Amino acid sequence: MNGISRRPTLPSGIYALTSELHSQGRSNIEVASEILASGVPILQYREKSKKVRKMYEECLVLRALTQEYGALFIINDHLDLALAVCADGVHIGQDDLPLSKVREIVGPNLMIGVSTHSPDQARAAVSGGADYIGVGPIHATHTKIDVCDPVGLDYLDYVVKNLEIPFVAIGGIKEHNLATVLKAGARTVALVTEIVGNPDIASKIKRLQRIMETQTL
Repeated sequence: MNGISRRPTLPSGIYALTSELHSQGRSNIEVASEILASGVPILQYREKSKKVRKMYEECLVLRALTQEYGALFIINDHLDLALAVCADGVHIGQDDLPLSKVREIVGPNLMIGVSTHSPDQARAAVSGGADYIGVGPIHATHTKIDVCDPVGLDYLDYVVKNLEIPFVAIGGIKEHNLATVLKAGARTVALVTEIVGNPDIASKIKRLQRIMETQTL
C-alpha cells in the first residue's frame, strides 16, 4: 500500500436516486434503507427544496447506510455537503460550477459525474476529466422542473460507439422500457420514481435486476 487514495469507479447495475416528493409519504432514509438492502450499488442524494441543515442530517445517515451496505454515495449539486459527510462523489449539471472548479474544490479523491444531453457536452465532460457522465433524459421525465427535452436512444448510441467514459443512462426509464435501454448499450441505469414510488421497493428492484442480468449476459 502506498497510502494514495483512488477515486471510486462507476459500477454497473441500478443507480438509484432519492426523491422524497415521489416516495409515497416515506422518508428518504426509509426508502434508501430498502434500496440498499436490495443490493443497489450506488445511491445519489438529490433534493432540490430542503434546507441545508436538514439535507446534511439526512446525508449523514445515508453516508453511514451506504458504507454499511458497500454502496457508493453521490450527492447532487451540493459540493459542501459531499465534503461535509465524506461522500464518494458529486454529480453536477450543465448550469452548475464548471467541472474544473468543482475538481479544484472537492480535491482528487471524489468522483465527479456530469449530466450531458448532447455529443458536444459529452466530449467536453471527457476532456474536462469527468469520472462518468449522465446520458439523458432518454425519455420524458417529470422528477425535475427544469429538465430538457428527451434525447432518445440516438444520443445513447453515440456515447456507446464513440466514447470510453463510464456513463449512466437516465430519464424516464421504467421496468417496461429498461430492456430497450440495455440493448442500446447501457450497463448502469438510473431510475427514480420507478423505485421510490413503488409500495414494494424490494420486489421492484428484484424485477429490474432480473431484466438487467438477462440483457447483459
